[in-house]
Amino acid sequence: MTIRTNNLATWDSVHGLNGSLKESRIENGMQGVTVKVVTLLEDPFVMVAENILGQPKRYKGFSIDVLDALAKILGFKYEIYQVADSKYGSQLPNGSWNGMIGDLINKRADLAVSAITITPERENVVDFSKRYLDYSVGILLRKPEEKINIFSLFAPFDVAVWACIAAAIPVVGILIFLLNRLQALRSSTTQNAPPGQPSHGVGSGTLHSAIWIVYGAFVQQGES
Repeated sequence: MTIRTNNLATWDSVHGLNGSLKESRIENGMQGVTVKVVTLLEDPFVMVAENILGQPKRYKGFSIDVLDALAKILGFKYEIYQVADSKYGSQLPNGSWNGMIGDLINKRADLAVSAITITPERENVVDFSKRYLDYSVGILLRKPEEKINIFSLFAPFDVAVWACIAAAIPVVGILIFLLNRLQALRSSTTQNAPPGQPSHGVGSGTLHSAIWIVYGAFVQQGES
């Protein structure tokens, strides 16, 4: 909804304030006044109601209900008509405006009622009421079907990562087994222990236990 502006006062550096900044109450100033209202059809804000032959065209819709409520509260009457060029209003290259904004600027209408968008350019030439609808553009997508996959537990890592992990477990296990055996041989040589005596290194000294230690380290559960 847009309205035409009225200057209450002007000021310049030579003459100072010209006029009064005290605004008259709109409730008292619109009693019995007939307001010219320009509109543009836009469902469900402004629509043509069922008309009777020979009578003025009637309108209905959300914006019309707001206009009727204002007319009842403030006590004014209104004459409504559709804008001739069927446009909301945009600035032309020569600086003039068309549509409903142009009718307000050229004083062909006192009020504009429709689903008009508030823009900075339009706010420079007319005053808007508080917005009563926020509109945003959205995109609808089909909801994907959820399928149960028994291999979903492998989803956190890529196939190459899982392959590296699978290869690292036996490789690291063999290295631990070899280091454990070398430590056992060095200890038996130093202490003159019999070659068949079991070592006291990591695990029990077998390849199976070494691989199991690496696996336990990956799953953080230990070897038992």
